[in-house]
Amino acid sequence: MSNIRQISITLSGHTRPICDLDFSDMTDCGYFLISACKDGNPMLRQGDTGDWVGTFEGHKGAVWGVALNGQATLAASGAADFSGKVWNAVTGELMHSFMHKHIVKSVSFDNSCQYLATGSNEKLIQVFNLVNPTAEPQRFVGHTAGIKKAIFCRNDKCILSCADDKSLRLWDRLSGKEVQRIEFPQNPNSLELSCDRSTVTMTSGNTITFLEIDTLNKVKEIVTPSTLSSASLHPEKHFVVCGGDDFKLYKYDYLTGNEIDSFKGHFGPVHAVKFSPDGELFASGSEDGTLRLWQTTVGKTYGLWKCTEPEIPPAALFNSINREVSAL
Repeated sequence: MSNIRQISITLSGHTRPICDLDFSDMTDCGYFLISACKDGNPMLRQGDTGDWVGTFEGHKGAVWGVALNGQATLAASGAADFSGKVWNAVTGELMHSFMHKHIVKSVSFDNSCQYLATGSNEKLIQVFNLVNPTAEPQRFVGHTAGIKKAIFCRNDKCILSCADDKSLRLWDRLSGKEVQRIEFPQNPNSLELSCDRSTVTMTSGNTITFLEIDTLNKVKEIVTPSTLSSASLHPEKHFVVCGGDDFKLYKYDYLTGNEIDSFKGHFGPVHAVKFSPDGELFASGSEDGTLRLWQTTVGKTYGLWKCTEPEIPPAALFNSINREVSAL
């Protein structure tokens, strides 16, 4: 089926540019996808089909960052209203609202779901206790520009962050101190920890950098044709996908670094890319206000992609594609 072209499923509903997205792990009900948008309304969807589940209502500004816990029971969002919020992802109820002094760009749960890390334009990383939400957060100070992303790592004993000061920094949670720093020629734009928690995927300029989490030693780099906003590594580390300023998505062989494919569907720069937890698809979010779902293996029956026998012409291999999913 190598002659079958990649066809995406378009998910509408947002009214402004998409800033961030995140998948849950596999649950008894499948897996879920959350999206952040400048319209101020983070949305939850069924991950394999994109079907709308609900909208978290309460922010009074653009939402820049989102996160789901593994079980898809909790959601978090960070916004231009200077708040980081935690939601019950089953009922949609607001559980906590943590006020900041500037725009919150990043939110992340630890594995126990007892803590939320936020990164903001205050140049601070803060860790809030969800069991005791009125307690003072732990603060990590040292970045000299706004935080792009902050995530838990090394069995939640550390936090890894990148910012607009052209640096990637590792923080020890026990001491609250910076323990390692890597400088880059250009500002890092995204940060992801692999499914096995061993590999960091980071974009900076037109380069994807892969680091080993225990040492932060560089494993490899892939140079792409476009300035990138986001990249994601396949759960089994077969592929890496990325997107950025030229409206395209690129797919590379992780082991060799060779480009496998490139395709265009969005009508604006791609701001976020993420593989699903089973690796069967990846999602992208764009300046054009849409999310799109893409197949990892083109021509395979999965989700809304319904494929027949290979001898059927390629035009008949897909059903229910480019489905519009509107928020109710």
